[in-house]
Order: sequence, then C-alpha cells, then structure tokens
Amino acid sequence: MQFITNGPDIPDALLQAHEDGRVVFFCGAGISYPAGLPGFKGLVDEIYRRNGTAPSDIERESLDRGQFDATLDLLERRLPGQRLAVRRALAQALTPKLRRKGATDTHAALLRLARNRKGALRLITTNFDRVFHAAAKRTGQAFHAHAAPMLPIPKNSRWNGLVYLHGLLPEKADDTTLNRLVVTSGDFGLAYLTERWAARFVSELFRNYVVCFVGYSINDPVLRYMMDALAADRMLGEVTPQAWALGDCEPGQEARKTIEWEAKGVTPILYHVAAGTHDHLALNQTLQAWAETYRDGVTGKERIVVAHALARPSASTRQDDFVGRMLWALSDPSGLPARRFAEFNPVPPLDWLLDAFAADRYAHTDLARFGVPPRDETDPKLRFSLIQRPAPYPLAPPMRLVAGGVSGTQWDDVMSQLARWLVRHLNDPRVVLWIAERGGQLHKQWIWQIEHKLDELAQLERDGKTSDLDDIRSHAPNAIPGPLMRTLWRQLLSGRVKSPWREPDLYRWKSRLKREGLTATLRLELRELLSPKLRLSKPFRWGEESESADEPTRLRQLVDWELVLAADHVHSALRDLADAQWQAALPALLEDMQLLLRDALDLLRELGEGDERSDRSHWDLPSISPHWQNRGFHNWVSLIELLRDAWLAMRGVDAIRASRVAAAWFELPYLTFKRLALFAASQEGCIAPEQWVEWLLADGAWWLWAGETRREVLRLLVLQGRRLTPAIQVRLESAMQAGPPREMFRGDLEPDEWQDKVAGLVWLHLAKLSTSNLALGETAAARLAELSREHPQWQLATNEQDEFLVWMSGTGDPDYKERRDVDIAPRRRHELVQWLVKPRPERRPFYEDTWRDVCRTRFFHSLYALCDLAHQNVWPAERWREALQVWSEDGMVLRSWRFSAPLVQNMPGTVVQELAHGVTWWLQAASKSIDRHDAILLHMCQRVLDLPLDEDSGIRGGDGEPIRQPVTEAINHPIGLATQALINLWFRGAPNDGDRLTGDIGPLFTRLCDVRVHRFRHGRVLLASRLIALFRVDRPWTEQHLLPRFDWTIDPREAKAAWEGFLWSPRLYPPLLLAFKPQFLETARHYGELGEHAQQFAAFLTYAALGPVDGYTTEDWRAAFGALPQKGLKESAQALAQALEGAADQREEYWRNRVQPFWQGVWPKSRDFATPGIAESLTRMCIAAGTEFPAALTAVLDWLQPIAHPHYVIHRLQESGLCGRFPDDALRLLAAIVHDQPWISPELGQCLDLIAQADSTLAQRTNYQRLRVHARRQGE
Repeated sequence: MQFITNGPDIPDALLQAHEDGRVVFFCGAGISYPAGLPGFKGLVDEIYRRNGTAPSDIERESLDRGQFDATLDLLERRLPGQRLAVRRALAQALTPKLRRKGATDTHAALLRLARNRKGALRLITTNFDRVFHAAAKRTGQAFHAHAAPMLPIPKNSRWNGLVYLHGLLPEKADDTTLNRLVVTSGDFGLAYLTERWAARFVSELFRNYVVCFVGYSINDPVLRYMMDALAADRMLGEVTPQAWALGDCEPGQEARKTIEWEAKGVTPILYHVAAGTHDHLALNQTLQAWAETYRDGVTGKERIVVAHALARPSASTRQDDFVGRMLWALSDPSGLPARRFAEFNPVPPLDWLLDAFAADRYAHTDLARFGVPPRDETDPKLRFSLIQRPAPYPLAPPMRLVAGGVSGTQWDDVMSQLARWLVRHLNDPRVVLWIAERGGQLHKQWIWQIEHKLDELAQLERDGKTSDLDDIRSHAPNAIPGPLMRTLWRQLLSGRVKSPWREPDLYRWKSRLKREGLTATLRLELRELLSPKLRLSKPFRWGEESESADEPTRLRQLVDWELVLAADHVHSALRDLADAQWQAALPALLEDMQLLLRDALDLLRELGEGDERSDRSHWDLPSISPHWQNRGFHNWVSLIELLRDAWLAMRGVDAIRASRVAAAWFELPYLTFKRLALFAASQEGCIAPEQWVEWLLADGAWWLWAGETRREVLRLLVLQGRRLTPAIQVRLESAMQAGPPREMFRGDLEPDEWQDKVAGLVWLHLAKLSTSNLALGETAAARLAELSREHPQWQLATNEQDEFLVWMSGTGDPDYKERRDVDIAPRRRHELVQWLVKPRPERRPFYEDTWRDVCRTRFFHSLYALCDLAHQNVWPAERWREALQVWSEDGMVLRSWRFSAPLVQNMPGTVVQELAHGVTWWLQAASKSIDRHDAILLHMCQRVLDLPLDEDSGIRGGDGEPIRQPVTEAINHPIGLATQALINLWFRGAPNDGDRLTGDIGPLFTRLCDVRVHRFRHGRVLLASRLIALFRVDRPWTEQHLLPRFDWTIDPREAKAAWEGFLWSPRLYPPLLLAFKPQFLETARHYGELGEHAQQFAAFLTYAALGPVDGYTTEDWRAAFGALPQKGLKESAQALAQALEGAADQREEYWRNRVQPFWQGVWPKSRDFATPGIAESLTRMCIAAGTEFPAALTAVLDWLQPIAHPHYVIHRLQESGLCGRFPDDALRLLAAIVHDQPWISPELGQCLDLIAQADSTLAQRTNYQRLRVHARRQGE
C-alpha cells in the first residue's frame, strides 16, 4: 500500500503484522536527517573535525572501507583523551536543529505507529540523540526510555517503552553515560560477542516480533552486527519471523538492492533517493501518512473493508494486492470487519464470493490466522479458502461413532457475517449455482438466515410496504428474489438439489434385495434412492441473438436444470433385475412408484415445465411400451418404466385392481399419467372401448391429436381398434375426419401448410385404425382412399417411426439410413467427419443431435473430426459454435485450449467473424488459467480486433431499444471478451509497478484506445476497469492513451463509458486521483449520466474527500459536492456514515480529523438537501461518533428531520450506550427523527427508559413526553 505518491509500497504482510501488534520498528540514523543530524560516516567526520585532527593512514583505510566503528576505535587509541575525547565530540555533533521544518515529524510518527491498540509502546533505536524526547514533548506522547545495557525482555508482557539499544546521550554532561555508548568496534564486540547482552536482546526480539528496520543503509555497520547475531541463531536452528527494511535506492538499481538486502536475510521495501543526496523525504512522508491513518483507524481492518467494498476483486500488480488486504481484514476473528462488509451499502458485489472468498489462497502457514494451531511438520498440499477452512478447536465437531443429529462444524463470527452478506444476493442465480456446484447442502445456520429473510420479505410484500422494499433494493438490487428465484431457493432449502458428492448406492440395495427379499425397510430405502432431484448448472448464452435486460420469464433463463434421481445409473443398475424375485416384488412397489412419479411431475410443474397437457416425458421417454427409441438418456424416466412394469406385474395377479389403477391415471393432472392410461388401454381387456374413446374425444378431441400422446394413441388404435362398437366407431371416425383443432398448432403456419398438416394427421390416424382389422365406416374409408390417392408417397412405416413425435437414429440402429429427428453422432471417426458436414434438415423445429455430448464426453473424437475437415478447408460454422460452447465450460477449457488452439488459429477470417462471440468467449475462458500457446491467444485477439464487427452489442431493454449500459454491453461483446482475454494474459505475468507494458500487449492496448474505431469502446471500458493497475505499471502510457478518455470536454460518450468502466470496480489510489483531478471533479457535474454506477461515484468521491489526498484543496471538494444532485448527496451521506463506522475503535479521532472538517468545509449548506434519506445517514454518523456524539449532533442537528423508517437507527442508538452517557443529546436526536411514524421500533421505549434513568429531569420535557406517548401507542 502506497501512502504517498511515489513513496515505498508497504506490503500487506507488514500491514497485517502491524495491525496485529506484532511489529517492532528498529530505527537508525536516517530518521534524524530532517533534524540536521548526520549518518554514521558524517558523525565520524564531525568527530575528527571537533578534535582538530585528520585520519591517519591506517584510520583512512578503515574509513574508506566503511568500517566506521573500527575507525573510531583506532582514533580513541590515538587521541590523548582517548574514549572521552571521542564521545564528548560525538555528543556535540549530535545536537539536533529542532527549529527546522519537520525536524521531529518522523519521530512523532514512529512513536504513534509503535503503539499497539492497548497503548503499549515497543520501539527500538540505535541512535544516541534525544530527538524522540523532543517529538514526544511536542506531541504529548510521553514514554519510558530503556538505555543500554539496562534493557527490558522483549516480550509482550514485559516491555512498554523505547529502547536505546546502544545507549542514550545524557541531558547534562555525564562522562559515565557517555562511556557506556556502543560506538566503536570494541564496544560492539563486548555488546554482541563477549558479553552478548545486545545479541541476546536482538535474538529474543526476532523470535517474538516482526522487525522493520527504518533509517539504515545496506552497509550500515550497526545493521551488520545485528544481522550477524541473528544469523548465528539461525544456524542453530532458530526460526524467526520475516524481517523488513525500508531502504533507499537509486532509480534503476532496485534489483541489485533487493539482492543485497535479501542476502542479509531482510526483505527490502524500497524507495527512491537521488544519487549523492540524503533526501529521504519519501520515507519520512510515508511514515507520517501511515501514522496519521493508523491514528484514525483508517488502516484498521474495518476501514480496509470500507475502502475496498465497492471494488470487484480483480488482478493487479504485485504491489497492489488489495484482494489479499481485504481477505486479511475480513478474517479478523472478532467478525467486526466481516459485519461491516455484510452491512455495507451498496452491497459489495457477488464477485467477492466467486473470485476471492472461494479461492484456495491459504496454506499451512495461514492456519494460525484462523485459530488452528499448525503442526510442526508443514503440509505442503494443504490449501483452503476463507469460506472453506479448518475449524478451530472450540468449533470443531467431536469425533464419534454415533451422532444424534446433523454433525458439522459451528460457524465462527466471520462465516456468519459473510453468510449475512450473501443473503443480500438472493435474487442472483449465481449464488444458487455456486451452492449447487459445491454439494448443495446448506449449513443449518445459513438455512435459518435465508428462511428468515424470505419470511421477512414476504411479510413486507403482504403488508404492501413498497417503500421498505424499494429502500432494500436501492442498497442491494438483488436482495429481493423474484418468483423464479424463490422457486430455486425452495428446492435448495428442501434438499431437492442433487449433490455431486453424494452417491446413494443402488447396487448395494440390489444385493440386499437378492439376499433378503423385499422388506418394508428396503421398500422405503428404494423410495429414497429413486426420489426426484434437480441437477443445476450454468446457462450458456452466446449473445449471438438479441438479448433482453428484462426480468426473466422462464427458469432456464437463470439456470440450466435437469430432473434426475437421487441415485445414478438407475437404468443399468435395474436392467438385470428380471428374475422371479424382482417380478414378485413389483406389485408391492406400484404405489411407491406412482407416488415417486407424481413427486417428479409435481417438481416439473413447480419449475414451469409440467402440466396436464405437457411435460418432458414424450422427449425423454418417447414410448411408454418398451421400444429401442427409449435410449435411457434421462434417469428420471426410470420411474415411468418402473411404474409400467409394476402395473403389468399387478395385472398378472389382480387384473381388476390394475384396471381401476389405470382408469384413475387419466384423471391425474399430468400428461405422463394420461400416456400411461392410454398404454394400459392398449392392453387386452383392460379398459372398455367406450372409456378410452371418451378419453380421446375429451377437451375437443385434444388427446386424439396431441403430439405428446401420439405414440400411445396410435398404438391403442392399432391394438384395440377392432374392439370398437359401431356407435363408438362412428363417433371416433367423425372426430378423425374433422381433424385437429387449429389452436393446437403454431399461428404462423401458411394456409396450404396447415391443410397439408391436417391431411397428413387425418390420413395417419385412419390408416392406423384400419390396420387393427376394423372395417372403416363408409365415409372414413372414402376419406382415407381419397387422401391416399392425393398423396401416394404416404405409407405407414414398417418400424413404427410415424408414431413418434421425436425419432432418434444413429450408426448401428436398424433404420440408420432413414429420416431422423434426433440424430446420434457416429462413433467412428471417418463417419463422424461425413456426418458433421451433412446439411441439417430444414423446417424440422424439433430436430436434435448429440454433437454437444460428443464434444463434452469424447473430446479428442470431436477434435480429430474437426481437424480432418480443417485439412480439407472445411469449417462447419454451426458445429464449431457448439464445440466452442462446450469447450468453454470449466471442466473442458484447459484441455480444449491445449490441443485445439493450434487448429483454431488457422480458422478462416469469414468463419472467425461468423463465430466471433463463440471464439472470444472461449478465448476469455481459456485466458484465465492457460499455461501455453500465449502467442496464439495474442494472434487470435489481434484477428478479432481486425474484424469489421458491429458496435451494437445486441442487448435490448423492454422497449426494444439498446440498454446504454457500457459495462454490460462490453462484457458481452466480442471486442470486450477479447480485451478481457488480453487483460487476463497480462496479469498472468504478475506485472510489477513501473514494469511498463510488454511489447506484445502494449500495441494491442494502444490500438483499443483509438477513439476513431467505435467498436473498440467496449475494450476501452474494460481497460478503464483496470485503470489503477495500468497506471501503476505504465504511467506514461496510461496518461497518453487512457486518461484522456475520462475527459468530458473531449467526448462525453467516451467519458461516460470510461467512468462507468472505472466505477465498476472503483478504488482509491492517490497518485491516480492527482493525475486525473480535473476529469474526476468534473464528473460530479455529470452524475445523472453515470447510470447504474452513479451510486458508486458518490461514495467514491466522498471517500476521496475524506482523504487526505495530495493536490486537492477544500475549495476543490466543495465545488464538486456542490455539483451533486440530491440523490448523489444522499449516497454521499451514507458513505460518510459508513466511513465513520468503519474507523472502529478510532472513531472519535476520525470524526475530529476527517469527518468534522469535511462537514464544516465541504458539505453543501442548502436547505434543499435536507431530506429524510440524508437525515437517516447523518443520524447513523452521529451515533458512530462515539464520545464525540454531542459534537456530531450539534453539527448536523439542523439537517435532521423525521425518518420514514427509523427502527434501524433507534436500534443502533439503543445498543451504543449513548442514551445513558449523553441523555440530553440522545433525547434531542430522537425528538428530531421520530414524529408520528406508523410503525416504530419497540426499542424507542428502551431508549427513553435509559434517558430517564440517566437524568430524571428530562422526563418532564415536552419532547420526552411526546415520544413516550408515541412509544406507548405503538405498544412499546
């Protein structure tokens, strides 16, 4: 984290250790340069000058080698005054120039930084001067000094003070104290080698703390002695925490300096100092800024959450791991930063779950962070994430043979708060998919949270509280699930989603059946094994066709789902159960199978794909009677086959009961049961002809003509038509000659097309009836003969194909040469090649084939076939589109890229253009994790940029017009997808600050910034979303090519796109804020043009103004906030409250140093902006001010007014304890915000009780009595 422009970048690990109170700053001579004091060499030179002598030859040699301690040792031996002569001169040379500007600022900053949250000071210096004393006196930071050799034990419980490791100059002349200073090589030998008191202190220090050296040069003799002592301990097997050093270097010498420092066992944090100077301003300002923000709690964990919650987790430079910083903050065991995250407004994006929280970023060394003591032996394979990690001892479940209920770990405060955050995303299908991918089983606490929230939202809807619901949506757009999402949540909460990690064992059940026969226990277990479940997966959308941004109307627009059974491979598992034992058991299973099938169909109905007239059964099981068209691709239809077999078995032992069961099937409200009833009617002597004809002619003869029942109806006519009585035959033939009702078919059929369809269906039904050995009536026979003459090509199929709405055929099937509706891809390579180029049939809306399954399950088979075609210069676009879609899936993308990329790069340009969405989607998916073919990725992206693509993304709103949402359009356009692939490839190289853009990536990024090419705007939006990383890596390029796009005066449309891209994932970076200051401030005047990202801008502007940010004045901020509309100021007030709440235990300081100056000097002072929404945020801000509550209330009181929904702020006031500490002010606050609201929190009465207990006289005030009456009216 860079605290100042061009300053050293403090690593997250050091920030974390400092926040945890584990850092000790070790200060050298460099920190005293601002006070005019010299370094070690300058001190030696000054001692020679004050003694009126020059170095001897041997002293000169030692001095030139940088052995300053040895030089002084030689000098002490030579001078008549010996030790005292040197030391008195030293004392004179170390007189600080305290009147200099900033002389003590660095020391004051270190005194502040070195105190932990409990106020204990742990600071060490090897300097002798008393500048720390001067700084402490100036800033009121008194401390206890420990001067060598009387040192404390460097452990937490025994140390509170500043250690002068090598001694401290006395306030008055004292030769004894001067004599104890560790200055010469002899002194160092005693301290570190002979008596070893300094070595022991340093060794113990390094064992217990993370040390950060400040003010030392790489060749400092003092540093050498300390590190030599530490190296000796390490040779004896001591393990010590990492040591850091804030070190200077000349520009361009970073690599060499890093190697030199690391050779000493220290990790450097470098900053630039010009050659030949002692200008350490970057170091001094960094320490001061760090101390200032630490004082305010800004770098506390809650503040880190507030700083980054608006951003989306994305890659950045090595020095800018803000994702790691956020994860560190959220992992605090108190759960308070996680709570701040969960309650943040607007709600942090779900990307944090998908891209950060679920990533296995942690290893064995991180166990202690989560309260799990690590074993001494490191487990190199251990990887875990923030939301799936080892549990600490108090939360871990006991190991047991028997459990009385659900056994699982308890949640800690962190997990509970992250779950609360996810509950604010209940309308986002990605949450459901993420859960399903990880097993689908929710923790009991999360189930309670979700159900509680669903109940709460439903109650608000029933009560008609639209304003409450709108308020929820304003902070969390996906907080309120729509009807389709509620359906998905019902499935999850009821355990209806199938877990990929649980395998119910049907084979074990089979073995028990053979061993024990069918028992009640086995029957119940079979019901569990065959219970219907859902398998969820991500929907895939190419964006090739026009998309809509409106509310989805079908569940499959949110997720892809499949109806399955709890057990897998049911077909194969039960296939061989055809023995007498199974046949004898089947009748007893009929009721169970019927209930299970009813459950499955009820589930289909709830998901919007099942009712009395339609369900999936005719697709998934084309024939109720056994037929080779029943491929068994879908497990759930085993329930239909099992019910059929159980019914047939029952009919063998009790025909009357079987007939009653079959007759009842037709009355059930599902197509599948009607098909079963018609199948039963086709069995000899089961259903009377009068009954089944009545079924066929019901509802306007719907079931006679429905395509979904065609197979069963035609089988029934063939097998039972001869049983018709004359009267029934006349009715049936009349209905057949009348043809199907027009409403059964598509409305866009042409008249002649409709007549052909009717004629064909009439002919088919009459022809099938005639094959039953029934003599057709005169008119029916004449009609059949007429149609046969007019269409001599119409012949009944010998394989019954004409009875099927869907017909599947493939290599090896009896009719492979004939017409097919579901085409099964051949298994042989040369046959597959021919099959792929075969034209697809036209005007066959229900045509399907299995090419996608081949691409998914037999990858190399599909690839080799496409490769063979490519060698013939044949590139079937539609087949490639489907292959790329499958190959973009998570489990396929790496393998497909490895073996397919060399082929795809040779794809002709016309094909690439036709498949632009498919190709770029695949490139973007592959770029996230590929480890080869980088050049191919670059080449393919270059080709995509060359394509003359339409600028329009094709996404439309409800009015049919483009949505004008730059980010949404960019991430769905081929140019945006190609840009994202390039960005991913760039970040995979882990760029460092100042690296500059590589020769491969840079020209492509530059080309995307060409505003003359309008379609490249989609790429510029995504580059803008990575503005900070680009700025850090290559500032000159960014300033030349990207920052001008943010200028509203140059091109407003470009500026809108760039700003929305940046605000998609905004973060504060002071150097960038300074670089685009005019554009940033001007954007406040264009708040209304920022669309869905305006809210982020208002919050971002507020956090920046709370700064401090170099280069901005109060007048700058005042003008910007003055340009915001009322809606923007409402968001700003909310951000203001959250910033103060995020300052945690430093809220009072943050109020005084940040918020109060902002309120007084920046906030627009106009009555037009005094609204209930702003008043609510200001109320929260007052409560968050802690002991500064009275001052905060006084500052904003004139802005307060009754709040529409004050229950939350009243709750915060009640739990804050402020009613008891500041009763008068608490009463003033309540009187301002509560006024006859229709619903009030019962905690209002509790607040009033606390106020009266603290000051009984307040109960006599008019405003108190008014509030008391109001509370009583609400039932307190």
